[in-house]
Amino acid sequence: MADQTDVLVYGLGAIGSFYAFILSRSDRVRLTVVARSNYEAVRANHTFHPHRVVKSVSEISPVDYIVCAHKAIDQDEVAAQLQPAIDSRTTIVVIQNGVGNEEPFRKRFPDNSIITCVTWVGATQTSPGIVAHTKSEDMQIGVFPNPKVESQVEQQRLDAFADLLRNGKTRFQVLEDMQIQRWEKVVWNVAWNSLTTLTMVDTQSWLKSSEDATPFTRQLMQEVINIARGCGVPLKDDLIDQLMDKINAMPGIGSSMQTDCKSGRPMEIDVILGFPVRKSRELGIQAPFLETLYVLLRAVDGRLRAAR
Repeated sequence: MADQTDVLVYGLGAIGSFYAFILSRSDRVRLTVVARSNYEAVRANHTFHPHRVVKSVSEISPVDYIVCAHKAIDQDEVAAQLQPAIDSRTTIVVIQNGVGNEEPFRKRFPDNSIITCVTWVGATQTSPGIVAHTKSEDMQIGVFPNPKVESQVEQQRLDAFADLLRNGKTRFQVLEDMQIQRWEKVVWNVAWNSLTTLTMVDTQSWLKSSEDATPFTRQLMQEVINIARGCGVPLKDDLIDQLMDKINAMPGIGSSMQTDCKSGRPMEIDVILGFPVRKSRELGIQAPFLETLYVLLRAVDGRLRAAR
């Protein structure tokens, strides 16, 4: 790889802005960012200055890494839009909520390497181009294996990207099986994104709303764990206890899905609930709580999309 590493960050919301900032700290990175709705604000307000700020991927040539930090909505359409930035050397880095996120990129770009990531960064875009970051900062990364690419080549691409993150001084771990991390987080997100969005209350208000709220939440989590295991992902028996202990140690919080709903934006329903629902049906695993929430949220999402 040349001294300069060309990196494109697609999706400059809170998470995309955070990792664009991290990557900009490395002298090796020649950073391009795609800012769509917040293009003018990003050019005016960002405290770091990328090599280029563009409105569309069509304005650039292929890059070494393309970091997909956009909301995981209409993934097939996004994968098609990324075509001008991708050639044989490009590694696609997926930093998104949900499960099954990699599949549209693998389908569109079957010969490229994919690095899949789960992030736990507390960040909110308070206004266009302005991001507030809390002290929460962690990420797990690993290869989404491609049988068409030599494992040694994939490892080199992973190591090189890890070096960029290390130079950016952010907290992360490299893991061998990222699907465990993805499904663990989706157990969390299925519960708290769905329940805070449909009730429009925070997590503690939900848990205190009735004696049925906690058993309902635990059963919902158990359904997702059962589906993950059916997919060959060995989630631990005590995961529900861990996640409930974690939420009970926190003040009441909302969720990114609740924020999107309040703002009238489409929501990340498919990768958080839709993919597990489809897998449950394929595998014959009963998931009545999950299916009910999925049907209700699709109706809410349809209303939001129709109003745009």
